[in-house]
Parts: sequence; structure tokens; C-alpha cells
Amino acid sequence: MGTGSIDRQQSPIPGGSPGSSRPHRTSQQEWISEAQVQAAAVDQAVFDAIESTPTPALDRGLVQLSDAANNSRLWLITAATVAVVGGRRGRRAAVQGVLAIGLASAVSNLVIKPLVRRGRPWLSDAPPIAPTRRVRRPASASFPSGHSASAFAFASAMGEAVPVLWVPLHVTAALVGYARVHTGVHYPSDVIVGALVGASCGWTARRVVGRLAPVGPASSLGDVACG
Repeated sequence: MGTGSIDRQQSPIPGGSPGSSRPHRTSQQEWISEAQVQAAAVDQAVFDAIESTPTPALDRGLVQLSDAANNSRLWLITAATVAVVGGRRGRRAAVQGVLAIGLASAVSNLVIKPLVRRGRPWLSDAPPIAPTRRVRRPASASFPSGHSASAFAFASAMGEAVPVLWVPLHVTAALVGYARVHTGVHYPSDVIVGALVGASCGWTARRVVGRLAPVGPASSLGDVACG
């Protein structure tokens, strides 16, 4: 029990002084925290800019589109239509689309929203949201956007199965996402992350259906159109 034990206890770790890793971790945490604050400020600024810009010619259409996407009605109607007119592959595409919606809804609403618990948007320095833009304000958390997740999940799954619909479905999904910001119920980042979640769920749904029911040869004109 001489000075050797004391020297060993006080000897620096390789490449730094005692406790040098803690300041390094602290600086990383500070950078992450600062980045989060700045990202939130940008998110709020974009939201405020959209809400404070009068667009009476667009409001009604975007409100109607947002409402049409409630409970995925817009996508379920599209799936039913493709299933009817698209033959066997149309029915397969509809199954993929509905499966993708279910998966995206579960991931968004049952996993991410309860973990993040982000509040709905508020206007930091602007008038209240215009009456012509108002929609039913959900009581659930804001992050991510469930509407965007379902929209891009369906567009991803259905668009790959029916290539002629890829562009119109993705354009419509993007408009639904924007409409949720325009009507004041989501921040832009809610929509962006929702779209990424949805696209991932659409990819997953396609792979699941592909493994369980491999594609066979086309047997009708509708099958050819969907192939």
C-alpha cells in the first residue's frame, strides 16, 4: 500500500487527462441540444410564415383535401376502385396499400406519438389561424403526422404495384401533407417525418405481400395495366 497504488489511481487514461471523456460527451450533448433548439426555431418560423400568408383561393380546396384524408378515406376509396377495375393484380395492389396504411398508422400513433408527445402547433407571433383554414383539431400528439404517414405509405405501396399511379399518388400525398400544415394542425417537420415513416411502411408492406404471395403471370387487361 505505498505510493504505487496512489500513482496508479491518479494515472491519466491513454490519450487524455483524468475525466477527459466527460467534457467531450458534454460538448456533444450541448451541440445536439443547440441543434434541436435551432431546428425547432426553423420549424416554427416556416409554420408561422405559412399561416400568416393569406391564400383564400387555396384554403377551401386544401381543407377539403385534408378532410378527405381523415381515417384514410381517400386512400381506401382509391384502393377499392383499383381492386374493382385492376383485375387480380389490382386486388393485390389494394391489399398492399391497405396493409401499408395499417402499418403506418400503428407505427405513428401507437409507437412514435406516445414516445415524443409533441404538442400541436401554435402561432408564435402571428394572428390566429384564418377561419377558412380551420379543420377538426386532433387531440393526439403532433409528431409525426399520421395523415402524411398513411398517405405516403399508400402511395409507396400502390405506386410500385400500379406504376401509372405512382406520380399522381405521390403528388396527392404531398398535397395532403402540406394541407395539414396549411390548416394549422401540424408543423412541417411532423409532415416530413410522417412521409418518411409512411414510405418505409409502404416498402415493408410490398416485401411482406411479395413473400407471402409471389406475383404470377397476368391474366387480364386489368392485370397487364397493373403490372
